[in-house]
Amino acid sequence: MPLFLWVIVCAALGGIASAAFAVAFLWVPEAHSARILPHFVSFATGALLGAALLALLPEAIEGAGVAGAHGLGIALLAGLGVFFVIEKLVLWWHSHAPEPHSEAPLPHAHAHRERASGVLVLVGDSVHNALDGVLIAAAFLNDVSLGFVTTFAVAAHEVPHRVGDFALLVHAGFSRQRALFLNLATGLASVLGAIVAFFALRRAMGALPYALAFAAAGFLYIALAGLIPGLQRRSDPRTSTIQVVLIVLGVATIAAAEALSRQ
Repeated sequence: MPLFLWVIVCAALGGIASAAFAVAFLWVPEAHSARILPHFVSFATGALLGAALLALLPEAIEGAGVAGAHGLGIALLAGLGVFFVIEKLVLWWHSHAPEPHSEAPLPHAHAHRERASGVLVLVGDSVHNALDGVLIAAAFLNDVSLGFVTTFAVAAHEVPHRVGDFALLVHAGFSRQRALFLNLATGLASVLGAIVAFFALRRAMGALPYALAFAAAGFLYIALAGLIPGLQRRSDPRTSTIQVVLIVLGVATIAAAEALSRQ
């Protein structure tokens, strides 16, 4: 299959298929899904760390060489900064809703605020997914096997993220069918981001190692600032042990995939 088609397919898997898979959790009894979902978060944390430190960053260093070390540092800093700003915007989009002027707002006014909040969630998701597509395209342009590893890491962290967003859209007043359709539609932004990045980076292949470092910074930020703080809220020995095992399993999965790709 041509490289461009691989990029499109994997960007769609990362952005759209993960949303479809996440919706399956909504048909699982709440008591069961509440126990299963945190395990996905732990595994996704390990997958992101492994992809960043065992796949993306080593490839970036190999591509840039010693002479590009300073530039890679700048790319890492830029990636951390961009993802910090994006997270701030997404948090604002998720929480932004005008405060009522009275303790008993009119029902239709409350509904409008809830619907506006749902639209902002969709905007935030689209931006996030577009950036995921950029990361996938950069990885594929460097090496096909690295592209697959990156797609796997993106999909792993998107599943629990999409479950939460689907619930937010339903709470905002969208029907389950419409919330599903819109959640899937935001995944198209991943494909769009991948297409733009594919053609932009092909014209500037010298920038590819720095794009990979940027991608590694994004994965590190999501894992360390986005996922791990939530895992730390549960500190009992049994839960902590399961979290460590699943994080190690996520890292090991990426390490095994990377080792196979180099054979």
